[in-house]
Parts: sequence; C-alpha cells; structure tokens
Amino acid sequence: MKKWLPKVRVFTLFSFMALLLAGCGEPFVSALRPAGEVAKMQYDLMILATLIMVIVIAVVTLIFVIALVKFRRKKGEENKIPKQVEGNHTLEIIWTTIPILLLLVLAIPTVSATFKLADVKAMEQDEDALVVNVTANLYWWEFEYPGQGIVTAQELVVPTDEKVYFNLIASDVKHSFWIPAVGGKMDTNTDNVNKFWLEFNSEKTEEAGGLFYGKCAELCGPSHALMDFKVKPLPRAEFDQWVDKMVAAKDVEHVPANDLARAGEELFTTNGCIGCHAIDTGEKRPTAPSLANFGDRSSIAGILEFDEENLKKWLKDPETIKPGNLMTNTYDHKGLSDQDLDALAEYLMGLKIED
Repeated sequence: MKKWLPKVRVFTLFSFMALLLAGCGEPFVSALRPAGEVAKMQYDLMILATLIMVIVIAVVTLIFVIALVKFRRKKGEENKIPKQVEGNHTLEIIWTTIPILLLLVLAIPTVSATFKLADVKAMEQDEDALVVNVTANLYWWEFEYPGQGIVTAQELVVPTDEKVYFNLIASDVKHSFWIPAVGGKMDTNTDNVNKFWLEFNSEKTEEAGGLFYGKCAELCGPSHALMDFKVKPLPRAEFDQWVDKMVAAKDVEHVPANDLARAGEELFTTNGCIGCHAIDTGEKRPTAPSLANFGDRSSIAGILEFDEENLKKWLKDPETIKPGNLMTNTYDHKGLSDQDLDALAEYLMGLKIED
C-alpha cells in the first residue's frame, strides 16, 4: 500500500490540475459554446453522439452488473454450469437490431448536416455572396476579399447573421483554419482549395465582446500554437462602412502624423520592411502580413495585446515571441535603438483607416 501511495497522490494532483485548467481561457475559444449556425449543428451532433454513447455504456454496465451478481460462482456450486444461450435467435436479433438503429439515429442527421455544410454553390451563383480567400502562412493569416478588392491580415472582419464563404489555401505547409466558437475546422492545403461557409450570430458576438478567436488546428512548425488570428463580426451596415473605408484608403497616400512617425516611415523603407509588408489595402503580397490597417487591430502578431510596448518587443526580437517566424532573419532587428523602436511603433500604430 505504501508503494502505491505516492503514485495515487501524483495521479490525484494531475487530475485536479487538468480539471482546473479545463476551465481556463477565453469563454468563446470552445466548440461547446456555439456562436453560429455551423457551430450549432456541430454542437447538436456532438450532444447526440455523446447521449447515444452514454446510453450504450449505461445499458452495458447494467447488464454487466446483473450478470456479475446473478451468475457469480457461489460456494458449493463450483461445478454447476449455467444455462447456455448459444444460438438464441431472439437475443441475436435484439443485439444486432439495436446497434443498427442507433447507427441510423446518428447517421441520418450527420449525413444531412454534412451535405448542408458542403453546399457552397452560392459562391458562384449569388453575386451578393461574401467570399473571403484565406491564405495560411508560417505563422500568419491573410484575408482577401476578391469581390471588394481589399486585403488584410491577422484580423478577419465579417458581417453577422449571414453566410460568409471561404476559399482556403496554404502557401507553404498544411495548416488548418478553425474558429472554435463559430465552426470548422478545415485544412488549408498547398495544392488545392477547400471551400466552406460560416455564419456569425450577432447575439453571441455581443456576448463575446465583439471578438472571436481563430487558430491553426494542424501542427505546422515550432510556432503552430501561436498561429492565432482574431475575428471581428460587425452588423452588415457597419461591415459595409468598413469595406468602403478600406476601398477608399487604396487611393489615399498615408501621411505620418508627426516627426516621430515620419522618422519611423523612413526606417520602415530603408530597413527593408516595405519589401515584404504591403501598406496598401488593395495589395496582396506572399511574403508577410499586410500592415495597411495595422493601427486598427486588436493584437500584435496575432497573440500579443495591442499596445506600444508589445509592438516594440515584437520589433526588437520576434524570435523570442514566435520561434521560427520568417521575419527574424529578414532585417537587422538587433541593431534597432530605442529611438528607432519608438519611431517605428509610432508609424505603424498610425496606419489606420478608422477614425
């Protein structure tokens, strides 16, 4: 008993920690809090499958206990052979029919939902359908709105209470696009385009504080767990206003707000940043995230809280924040002085389309 006691204590400790940690995190980074039509269908299927499994386990456990109690070997009856039921057609029919019925109960809604979720004909047939081209990169996301002619990165903006259609592809290795509270996941491959749709519920969006969290759900490298993005659903009128501002910004040259920002713009150009990052809302580049509306975003590098200090940390040493990122070796970040970081941060945080 004493040999097992330490192991029992360790097991109990880790079980308690797992239970405690299961309640941590943002409230809408979970498929168990559906915030859209797709997520609700998937959630209902999970509940149905879980209910069927619980019923089966309960019935099997009950039969096992009954058999254990009723047919246990009793003292004085060691040589008694219980009544045999081999070839009992009634029992065979029962335990064959019941699993078939349970499979049908699970299969019919699953197949129905699968076909419904795979229906993306509106992408080609409906001119008003909103289509977003998603490109997954190591370790960032690009969102292109081909019908509107605009491009952004790291923060997906969508209208609420309507279907949004997605073309998914990867530029380097396989990734997977997943917004846990809204639906998914679906792989992004390098050699073919996957298509699907999502719907973002306005009431749940309000409950979530106007922001959902997206992740890469396919192991893709050392910073896979840090390949996050944010989703900002807006009422259709506000979404249209956002689109109009993004479109209008294509024809307007950004003017730094002050001398410090102008110094940052010069550094941005001379340090080679402009060679990888687009600052035009209509420009698409395969090398690095667009920074056209960087100042309006809610995070730095998809994972850090949006503020000046975090931006400076990212510019100073991106490798410590996202190991393996492609930005680390593309410019002399270690040679940046504190004054350079101040100037770059001032310039980048001024890249806005919102007032």
